[in-house]
Amino acid sequence: MSGVILSPQHPLAAGLTSESRLVRAYRGERSDTTPVWFMRQAGRSLPEYRDLRVGTRMLDACLDPAMASEITLQPVRRHRVDAGIFFSDIVVPLKLVGVDVEIQPGRGPVFGRAYADASAIAELTAIDPASLDAAATPITEAVQRTVAELATIAPAGRTEGATPLIGFAGAPFTLAAYLAEGGPSKDHLAARTLMHADPGAWSALMHWTAELTGRFLRTQVLAGASAAQLFDSWAGALSLADYERHVAPASARALSFVRDLAYERTDDPAATRSVPVVHFGVGTGELLGAMRGVGADAVGVDYRVPLDVAAQRVGDGVPLQGNLDPALLAAPQPVLDEAVRDVLRRGRSAPGHVFNLGHGVPPATDPAALTRVVELVHEAGA
Repeated sequence: MSGVILSPQHPLAAGLTSESRLVRAYRGERSDTTPVWFMRQAGRSLPEYRDLRVGTRMLDACLDPAMASEITLQPVRRHRVDAGIFFSDIVVPLKLVGVDVEIQPGRGPVFGRAYADASAIAELTAIDPASLDAAATPITEAVQRTVAELATIAPAGRTEGATPLIGFAGAPFTLAAYLAEGGPSKDHLAARTLMHADPGAWSALMHWTAELTGRFLRTQVLAGASAAQLFDSWAGALSLADYERHVAPASARALSFVRDLAYERTDDPAATRSVPVVHFGVGTGELLGAMRGVGADAVGVDYRVPLDVAAQRVGDGVPLQGNLDPALLAAPQPVLDEAVRDVLRRGRSAPGHVFNLGHGVPPATDPAALTRVVELVHEAGA
């Protein structure tokens, strides 16, 4: 395996997280029990998060290393999940390189302008994505602070090892969809129109977003994250043909920034392993095989497709992540319990399974429901 060997002090190389439930599951292995974490587990469902965020805008919180670290750690302490997911937002790398963007409460990312034609895209792509490397010091510091604290937190039911951190970045298409529209959209029509009306401009935009978000993900792994997730919120708006032709190459490019990172195995210094990568999208049931094909080790599945069906779509030997319907977190306890057990049963059709929701934690969720799910998953064993 060629590429960059991580520092011996990295949690994977130091053996702190390389045999964790999470990393083993992403490798397609089973351990003592199924690992569990939740997308959007660090956020508005936690009262301690709401208290901490009073008076602080979202992007300011993401770029405050102490605050971003504390928010990342809150659900690990409360729920005893098997991984922390780095608290950030997909538009943070855009903000860091000088793009005019803010996150408006109740609406989402809003840009100073839309980038929906060749001239606007040429202006945007004149920004060198490599400039992120120098601007990402707050991200590196936040990850390092978080990893240092996670080294003192063993996963539930264990006395050894550290809780791993997952790096997080938005996929190129999702970033491009926001940029083309200038903000949120229900149908992502501006992006879908651009890819067909001006393929050259679209290709330039996708290459640029891939370079930028790939560097953002790489920064987190180099700083200590033990796995990486590429999150494609809006790929479900695409046909399989459009995804494969106009989007998949950019997603593969983004993941290449992590795919060349490896660590030496503590049991065999002559051998190396790659940093595990998981790719998740919303409404992407028809794209699962193609999403795996861009270079992911594991595929996240949203709540619309049962895991045993997803296993058939992605092919043999592919670990899966997911996929409890977030709506069930508010269901009566017996209903929730049975739904958790059903996801676990279906997850056994994959060689490795990381229990998760099929999308993010709803803001109104009772935190006790999440803690209960973690307990159920761990009690179920492998």
